[in-house]
Amino acid sequence: MKSILASTLLSGTVATVATTAILAGLAALRGHSPVLTTNATSHWFHGESAARVVAHDLRHTATGFATHWAASLFWAAVFQGLRRLGPRRRPLSDALGVSAVAAAVDYGIVPKRLTPGWEMVVGPVSIGITYGVMAFALAATASRSGNERCDP
Repeated sequence: MKSILASTLLSGTVATVATTAILAGLAALRGHSPVLTTNATSHWFHGESAARVVAHDLRHTATGFATHWAASLFWAAVFQGLRRLGPRRRPLSDALGVSAVAAAVDYGIVPKRLTPGWEMVVGPVSIGITYGVMAFALAATASRSGNERCDP
C-alpha cells in the first residue's frame, strides 16, 4: 500500500492539472486568455489586478499555479484520509463530499482575499464545473493510490 503522502501527491497533482485545464478552457469560452484563471489565483498576494494579467509570467502564473497546487494537495490529503477511514465506500462519494466542502470553504467561509479568485474571470456555473472536475480527478486516482476498492 502506498503511503498517504504519495497518494496525496498523486491525487493533488492530478486534481491541479485537471482543474487548471478545465478553468483555462472555460475562460477561453468566455473570450478570456486561458491563463487568466491561474493568474487570478495569485490575487491573495498581488491583489485583484492579478485577474487582469492576460499573459504567462513568473510573478502571477507561477504564484497562482503554486497556490492552486498547494490547495489541491490539502484537499487531496483530506480525500486520502477519508479513503483510509472508509476504504469500502465508493471513491466518487468521498471525492464529491470533499469537493463540496472545498467549494463551501473557498466561496463561503474564507475571506474574499483567500478565495481561488476564479470568480473574477468565470461565473458560478464554471466554478461548479471545476469543483466537479476536481471530484472526478480525486476519484480517478483512488484506484491508483493503494486503496482497497478500485471502482469509482
